[in-house]
Amino acid sequence: MELLIDDKTKQILKKAKSIVFFTGAGISAESGIPTFRGKDGIWNKLKPEELANFNAFLKNPKLVWEWYQHRKEIIHKCQPNPAHKIIAELQNKYEKVSVVTQNIDNLHRRAGSKSVYELHGNIERNYCIDCKKEYGNNVPLIDGLPKCDCGGLVRPDVVWFGEYLPQNVFTSAEEIAKKSDVFFIVGTTGIVYPAASIIYLAKNKGSYLIEVNIDETDISISVDQSFFGKAGEVLPQIFSQI
Repeated sequence: MELLIDDKTKQILKKAKSIVFFTGAGISAESGIPTFRGKDGIWNKLKPEELANFNAFLKNPKLVWEWYQHRKEIIHKCQPNPAHKIIAELQNKYEKVSVVTQNIDNLHRRAGSKSVYELHGNIERNYCIDCKKEYGNNVPLIDGLPKCDCGGLVRPDVVWFGEYLPQNVFTSAEEIAKKSDVFFIVGTTGIVYPAASIIYLAKNKGSYLIEVNIDETDISISVDQSFFGKAGEVLPQIFSQI
């Protein structure tokens, strides 16, 4: 599939100083990570209310912990794809390239992106629910339960259903969106709030919106340009023409 970029988009991308990539599950699906929704989504196999909320964790911490360890094993076997890699490489081309992601898989950082705002957390991090001590992947287990030195349970540092997004990360993401020249929406339908509000904040501040998705979405009518196809194929083609 060959994409042709119109002259207006080319000129805007050539002159841009600050580019933001707002990414969702679609970009990671190309690396083999199952999405939550969709025909092969994780939620088709397990009920989210049984696993991804704080009360579920308190009720059955071992089950929730084991499920997240299983997800982590899947993620560890996956590698950043060409979409993750081209976004990281653009740091050498533009003055500022930032990633605002709804994904928790750490693939953007593994690809080399340095300015990454993780709205829903990172599955590679954990913390104690009592003393808030932070842990990486080496979490002590006592009778199969993740336990902190203080005796508190250790949970994944991800945003569960019913929880607020990390305010400092969200505020920082809003600020870079407002200052962006070009704002890419990649692999997301833009319907999960409050994260999706950042798209329209960028638009209202005059950023040029470019969508890269497999199919048309609810945000397609609001963007300046849409490209339909796999992000790992579309993004490299776009920037090869700039």
